[in-house]
Amino acid sequence: MTVPPGFPSGACLDRESIRGLLAAAPPLVEGYLDVDAQLQPNGFDLTLASVAVFTEAGQLGPTDADRRLAGTAELPFDADGYVMLRPGSYLFRMNETVNLPLDVMALGRPRSSLLRSGVAVHTAVWDAGYRGRSQALMVVHHPKGFRVARNARVLQLVFFRLERAVGRGYEGRYQGEGR
Repeated sequence: MTVPPGFPSGACLDRESIRGLLAAAPPLVEGYLDVDAQLQPNGFDLTLASVAVFTEAGQLGPTDADRRLAGTAELPFDADGYVMLRPGSYLFRMNETVNLPLDVMALGRPRSSLLRSGVAVHTAVWDAGYRGRSQALMVVHHPKGFRVARNARVLQLVFFRLERAVGRGYEGRYQGEGR
């Protein structure tokens, strides 16, 4: 799977380039709910599968052996498919699986409706070669909280073509996560 020929390196992929990569093998993104709603002029919206609250402290040391992820507990959705989030930090998982080729990386940004509601989303870099169903951090700053529904579009991935394909793609701990 490669970016269409002639597309400049370092450039953000546009809607039609992303659409072409959705038809590749493996697809750039799979498991999406509605391609017409999720495909944006400059990215692809990822949707909410689950939300978890943090229950235990995490740890990051000088080596991978010293790393411990924070404990979490999944929150239930109500009968209408929503979960009420009080001010605080939450870990959420997306429905979609991302399959980045070796010449594409991605950055995740919150949907503007979240920001306008006092909610921030924080992500890490999606390195070239990453494959998996990612998680991100949602922080509710609004003192009255925020309600979010299962399958809501919460994060837009913006894809960038690298100047050249990397020799070795992402090989870290989270390769293949959530599949």
